[in-house]
Amino acid sequence: MASRSGNPHDDPSTSDDLWENGPVYLASNKPLARLVARPVREFLRVESAGSVLLLAAAALALVWANSPWASAYDSFWHTHLVLDVGPLHLDESLQHWVNDALMVIFFFVVGLEIKYELVNGDLRDPRTAALPIVAAVGGMLVPAGLYLALNPPGSDGGSGWGIPMATDIAFAVGVLGILGRRIPSAARLFLLTLAIVDDIGAILVIAVFYTDDLSLGWLALALALLAAMVVARMLRIWTIVVYAVLGVGVWFALLESGVHATLAGVAIGLLAPAGPLLREEVAREHARQALRDNVLDPDELARLRFLLKESVSVVERLQSSLHPVSAYVVLPVFALANAGVELGGVGDVLTEPVGLGIVLGLVLGKPVGILVASAIAVRLGLGRLPEDTTWPMLLGLGAVGGIGFTVSIFIAGLSFPGSDLLTEEAKVAILLASLIAAVVGVVLLLAVTRARVSPPPGPRSPST
Repeated sequence: MASRSGNPHDDPSTSDDLWENGPVYLASNKPLARLVARPVREFLRVESAGSVLLLAAAALALVWANSPWASAYDSFWHTHLVLDVGPLHLDESLQHWVNDALMVIFFFVVGLEIKYELVNGDLRDPRTAALPIVAAVGGMLVPAGLYLALNPPGSDGGSGWGIPMATDIAFAVGVLGILGRRIPSAARLFLLTLAIVDDIGAILVIAVFYTDDLSLGWLALALALLAAMVVARMLRIWTIVVYAVLGVGVWFALLESGVHATLAGVAIGLLAPAGPLLREEVAREHARQALRDNVLDPDELARLRFLLKESVSVVERLQSSLHPVSAYVVLPVFALANAGVELGGVGDVLTEPVGLGIVLGLVLGKPVGILVASAIAVRLGLGRLPEDTTWPMLLGLGAVGGIGFTVSIFIAGLSFPGSDLLTEEAKVAILLASLIAAVVGVVLLLAVTRARVSPPPGPRSPST
């Protein structure tokens, strides 16, 4: 039906005009929205976009740290930022603020992902999860064993055994995204589940083995605040401010306790409800009733907004809002703050026990551990190979699992307190090993999946 004014642009039923002329600028046909904003949005929707930004940030840090302005890089990230609010007094370098505070968001998202997988995803079904769980354990134990063979306990580098255990989800998934439809969906799911289990293992390793002198009083306070969150949830308190205040308290208490503060993010993420408060049908029926008279008053609108919001679980809502922040802000800033190491001694990495242990652990230990553990699990009947996945393909997936970047660098920063030389050596080794693992993984997967994209041979033309 035409609008009263006769102008189709005044008719709210013409949805194209609504979006082209307002109210959303991003969807308009204005030059900046069309040529800049929408292409950026589409790029950020690509699965591997976060990996591209992470790689770009790491490359920028390396160039900066090996340029004539290297001293500026070091002085910038070691600039101290003081926070003094009442009893809260913190004096840390920018690098420590990134590692101890900003990375809480990353670990919070990891906790949310683990909670979702445990309640709604593949970790809920023991039979589906069995193979990647066993494979992940093998992919952690073998690299750690190779590292310890070269750096036995008590040696200068003995405490770095946790470094080659980690798999970087962002880069691993990004590599598979580049390979496209060559990789079966079941194989992607296997690697994603393995990486999530790997994250759980890394979190446990950090909590148990990379904790400073423990202050039981502060730890008790952190646990009490976590318990307060549980009680607030049981009392059906949904005000986000309450949980934000309690969450900051948990983070500060863990920071003071000696347990690494980023674990606060994991703990709070695991406490988030993974099921919706209300069924979708309730919100749908209320919406029908509210719209029956074609009039919405402010009270009705507030109730309807609440019902619609609570029809989606807290875990899913937080994942949707925070995953882009983690992937496009937190991890690139972390890489920029931590990947800036001098490459002058890169040739010595393979001759020093710490560097060699990390490279062997990630490049060799990861695929061997994943493959052997998977073979044992299949032989014992604990699981079976993912659909359309072969053993050579599993080896390629294991090689991709050797990309240890983010969490490996994080653990390297905890492994050698007071020894900047070993920390720098470890970071160079992680960068080198992750690059080698990515290349080896891509080459292997390209070789073993060639048949999946090769067109079937057509009929031969008759010879003349």
